[in-house]
Amino acid sequence: MKMEKDTILIADDAEINREVLRFIFEEQYNIIEAADGEQTIRLIEEYGEKLRLIFLDLIMPEKTGLDVLRFMNEKHYIDIIPVILITGEATDESDEKAYEYGASDIIYKPFAANVVMRRAMNIIELYGHRRYVEAELEKRTAELLESREQLTKSNEFLINALSSVIEFRSLESGEHIQRVKYFTKLFLEYMRKLYPKYGLTERQVPLIANAAALHDIGKIAIPDSILLKPGKLTEEEFEEMKKHTIYGCEILEKFKQEDNEFYKYCYEICRYHHERYDGKGYPDGLVGEEIPIWAQIASIVDVYDALVSERVYKSPYDVLEAVRMIETGECGAFSPEIMECFGMAKVEMFAATEGKLSFADNIIR
Repeated sequence: MKMEKDTILIADDAEINREVLRFIFEEQYNIIEAADGEQTIRLIEEYGEKLRLIFLDLIMPEKTGLDVLRFMNEKHYIDIIPVILITGEATDESDEKAYEYGASDIIYKPFAANVVMRRAMNIIELYGHRRYVEAELEKRTAELLESREQLTKSNEFLINALSSVIEFRSLESGEHIQRVKYFTKLFLEYMRKLYPKYGLTERQVPLIANAAALHDIGKIAIPDSILLKPGKLTEEEFEEMKKHTIYGCEILEKFKQEDNEFYKYCYEICRYHHERYDGKGYPDGLVGEEIPIWAQIASIVDVYDALVSERVYKSPYDVLEAVRMIETGECGAFSPEIMECFGMAKVEMFAATEGKLSFADNIIR
């Protein structure tokens, strides 16, 4: 099968110049010609990136070579089609403008055929190589994005599966983890808008929301006699229940990856989601901003959802009663920033709760 030749556009109002250039290149390339600037622009629009090179005269009727270059620059054709400007009346100013608009080279009349051939081939080869590199880069980028998307889906599947193990052991409905992720994402969006001082970015949101799903992973290590007890825990039992924050970190440490951002969120949320802003939480008694902001968010989200969800030891509270208990400090202590975001987000949280948005587990034990 005979391959179609690449195309070169020769734009010059002097027919003799077009003939000379056509003679040099017609054996290797398909040649199209234009005798003025307007026709040149029409051919560029028609052929687009099929053009491998344009020979462009500086002085032409209708539009000059610089006008054509300006058009190519504005429409970004110059990024994909190399241009060699041909002129016998160049000035330093016109040369500077030509290069400013993206001309690859300038050839002055009269020109030697072998020199024109060599310079043209070098430019065509250079642009061809650049096109190849850009195409490969685009291909590799697409493959990388697809691979990352698949990895993200796999990670989320494993997170949901592991979280479900905890819910299964706790005899809960399986909605708590999904609601915690949803509420965490909701809070993060408000925190980003209202408090840029925390430096939260859009990229962090799904990472932190997924990490929040593992906040109670340590409950795997809590005995059933405590975890599933329908009545009030004894002091000794409550002390053991509090250790789920430590047990969770011990589990996570088995999968530790140095400098892994997601691991950091998982670990800090798991350990600190029962810390209180007033320092009366556990396990470390952190105070105020010593508690990472993602752990503060996971904490209030966990408290709210635990209050409005049914447990083996309690019936669900009405959403308004849950809000009252949080706002009056009956169920934790939170920063003013967290409480402001809670005020902004609670309507959406109500909708998720009352709509039974398949998203519910563990109270503020």
